[in-house]
Amino acid sequence: MKNFKLLLLCCILLSSGTLFAQKSNPVKENIDETLEKWHEAAAEANFDEYFGLIAENGIFIGTDPTENWNKAEFAEFSKPYFDKGKAWSFSSLERNIFIADSGEIAWFDELLDTHMGICRGSGVLVKSGDSWKIKHYVLSIEIPNENVDKISEIKKEFDTKLIKEIRSKEEKE
Repeated sequence: MKNFKLLLLCCILLSSGTLFAQKSNPVKENIDETLEKWHEAAAEANFDEYFGLIAENGIFIGTDPTENWNKAEFAEFSKPYFDKGKAWSFSSLERNIFIADSGEIAWFDELLDTHMGICRGSGVLVKSGDSWKIKHYVLSIEIPNENVDKISEIKKEFDTKLIKEIRSKEEKE
């Protein structure tokens, strides 16, 4: 009887594992793999693979307020880093993926371990045949709330100058 109960318990545990495995979402797994490959390609300085995962009309927004690039501009900026064999190395700490009802668009947010400390990446992917391409990506440096005043003071001069430039440009248009 003791062996029967042990066997029954093992069967229940194994079948519950199968049930949990069935709840996985292959589309989310595919998107997760795409993002992991993208980050890995940067860490390995694999320019072609990295930019191959960005949609042709993709956008990359970096941590500097002037970094709002289309794919070609971002590739031009990034090429020297990749050519030196050392781009950047970001590893995911956590990631949330959401998929539109159509199954053709997904969006995500992720916390990243980077050389800048913890950053947040967020973006949009589009289905391209059987694969996913990054359409829009935003990289942000995360600042704890208790440090915002210090950081605001550090960047005050830069921000004031950039605000004036942007407003002046808008007035001329």
